[in-house]
Amino acid sequence: MNKSDSVVIIPTYNEKENIESIIRAVMALEHGFDILIIDDGSPDGTADIVKGLMAGDFKDRLHLVQREGKLGLGTAYIAGFKWALEHGYEYVFEMDADFSHDPNDVPRLYKACAEEGADVAVGSRYVSGVNVVNWPMGRVLMSYYASKYVRFVTGIPVHDTTAGFKCYRRKVLETIDLDAIRFKGYAFQIEMKFTAYKLGFKVAEVPVIFVNRQLGTSKMSGGIFGEALFGVVRLRWAALWGKIKPKKQSNQDA
Repeated sequence: MNKSDSVVIIPTYNEKENIESIIRAVMALEHGFDILIIDDGSPDGTADIVKGLMAGDFKDRLHLVQREGKLGLGTAYIAGFKWALEHGYEYVFEMDADFSHDPNDVPRLYKACAEEGADVAVGSRYVSGVNVVNWPMGRVLMSYYASKYVRFVTGIPVHDTTAGFKCYRRKVLETIDLDAIRFKGYAFQIEMKFTAYKLGFKVAEVPVIFVNRQLGTSKMSGGIFGEALFGVVRLRWAALWGKIKPKKQSNQDA
């Protein structure tokens, strides 16, 4: 069986209700996407379910990295990006485990990068209105206006700046200094988009419908929004002072 050119990174913490279903849904997609689960020590047995699937139906296509304790969403993705680069993937996805991101949209993000010229494809809730289902109105408004605020402060031409459903071309993750990414929560998503944009990459938005989780517990908190609101000012200053630079290439990378 030929190795896929794409890997979908799914961070998990206590997702036993969703993990097998989301893995099977992504694996059923026609293109043939590999999956990397980054599990932060879930005490509910999420990793054991993944291991069972790795030993059974999805050998060589499903992968698992286990970490001790909750180390943050941003650090989970950074670990996943480094793993994906080491294993030669050309297209690297971010996706939630709880079906808030529709697996059927993964091929649309892939197409935006592989065929339509985007370097980063964002599954956007706000590029064509407000496409959010089953969120309380207060949370919808907070998210929507947070993205508006980020766009105003940073100047980035993206409507859904906090979106966590994305596809990166390999060259983007090779160019960004991943060790210099500082934020762990919502602001991580902003920082990655902003950094890619400032380094000259094309960021495209693909309209999607975001559906609030039906099973399991949300990991969202007010502190995550606070990090985003105050962190963007630091990002803007970093850009103004010329501190957003591509990763220095070692002789080994050259």
